[in-house]
Amino acid sequence: MLDPVENHSLPRTAAFFDLDKTVIAKSSTLTFSKSFYQGGLINRRAVLRTAYAQFVFLAGGADHDQMERMREYLSALCKGWNVQQVKEIVAETLHDLIDPIIYDEAASLIEEHHTAGRDVVIVSTSGAEVVEPIGELLGADRVVATRMVVGDDGCFTGEVEYYAYGPTKAEAVKALAESEGYDLARCYAYSDSITDVPMLQSVGHPFAVNPDRALRREATAREWPVLVFNRPVRLKQRLPAFSMPSRPALVAAAAVGAVATAGLVWYASRRRQSAPFARI
Repeated sequence: MLDPVENHSLPRTAAFFDLDKTVIAKSSTLTFSKSFYQGGLINRRAVLRTAYAQFVFLAGGADHDQMERMREYLSALCKGWNVQQVKEIVAETLHDLIDPIIYDEAASLIEEHHTAGRDVVIVSTSGAEVVEPIGELLGADRVVATRMVVGDDGCFTGEVEYYAYGPTKAEAVKALAESEGYDLARCYAYSDSITDVPMLQSVGHPFAVNPDRALRREATAREWPVLVFNRPVRLKQRLPAFSMPSRPALVAAAAVGAVATAGLVWYASRRRQSAPFARI
């Protein structure tokens, strides 16, 4: 249960949310595949593989080794991509693609935490250029996300500056606690993935949301609450007075998102070669 209101004589607290399948119903990166195709970043074959990757992601996600292979592949693949082009593509489509897939339950939780006086932090493996405008859309106070290196020519160098994944997420949560004065024993965290156990166990109130099979087993063993979110809804339907960020705000969009999409395309290709259908 959420504490209704924070005691402001105590240290500050926060609620940390994973993004994909926790706050939104799909992968924040795969959702843009058709837009990237229309913008000339990926070809038709990659779009089809990305659709399959979305299915695999929704059916169970990727384990640690697969995620590491994806990171290596996407780092090489993105080299030379023009970042501004990616940002413009995402700015044009973010409103239509992301707003309809935000879970009503997650949006309500974010509101409850803000009402109780807690900061809301999105912690995602997706790229900062995608996650930051989504965070702004949700009213998050801070964002932790993957960052890629951009060269003087405005293109990706193929190197990862910061990878927000697994234990690194937990380290980011602890660093924020130190810099912002959060009492982690009184903080909350939400995720769907077994790879986020380090982040979940770093707070006093962890929740498994739409958990994959491995996280469900872990949550049961640790007696963590399990939440089911299944009502994607446009924010404007929830809040009639809600105003979307301006296009200049949205233009700060998704370089790494495109890269992560490419990595999941590769992952889908490998899975397709070994097993035509994911086990559910």
